[in-house]
Amino acid sequence: QLMEITWYGLSCFRLTGRGQASIVTDPYDNSLGLPPLKLRGDVVTVSHDSPGHNNEAAVSGRKYALTGPGEYEIGGVFITGIATNENDHSLANLLFVFDFDGVTIAHLGDMAKVPTQTKIEALEQVDVLLLPVGGGNSLNAAQAAELVSMLEPRLVVPMHYSIPGLKAELDEVDRFLKEMGITPPEEEATIKVTASSVSEETSVVLLAPKIKS
Repeated sequence: QLMEITWYGLSCFRLTGRGQASIVTDPYDNSLGLPPLKLRGDVVTVSHDSPGHNNEAAVSGRKYALTGPGEYEIGGVFITGIATNENDHSLANLLFVFDFDGVTIAHLGDMAKVPTQTKIEALEQVDVLLLPVGGGNSLNAAQAAELVSMLEPRLVVPMHYSIPGLKAELDEVDRFLKEMGITPPEEEATIKVTASSVSEETSVVLLAPKIKS
């Protein structure tokens, strides 16, 4: 099963698999300085209720908006929403794990700190980790790198970092790449993943934000 991942900046991705529900994560609104989002998708997931993450109206064709923890099966995709950031004073947050017929993708939302062991266990089988790396209200470069070494996902896709036009105080992705000890890879337009195409070794893929200015 081939699936495709496209990034629109901040924490917004579109995940599509042939014959399966298409999913848009954390659509942002126009106050963030990036061009307005115009996306189609069957399912919208919202990690937390703030303008950088909850603009459901930007996604046409949406049939479901997932804003709470739970287990869902929609259009052939198994989706698990798990609350994080509890017991501290930061914003509530949900991480979502998507299973597209054997390819497992986790979107951590604005996870604020390296999670507890129970949450770690839910993430241990993840192929693709959509990982906040730019600080702000979420993981900074050092915390993000620590989480990668704990989880050993096959692909890491950094998100929630500084890009041109974005009005949010976030670090550049280079800081995370330094923590990981890797030279900046070329930016890809999209990622295509199958269960057999993800390597055993962890690799980091940088996506170019698909932004129509």
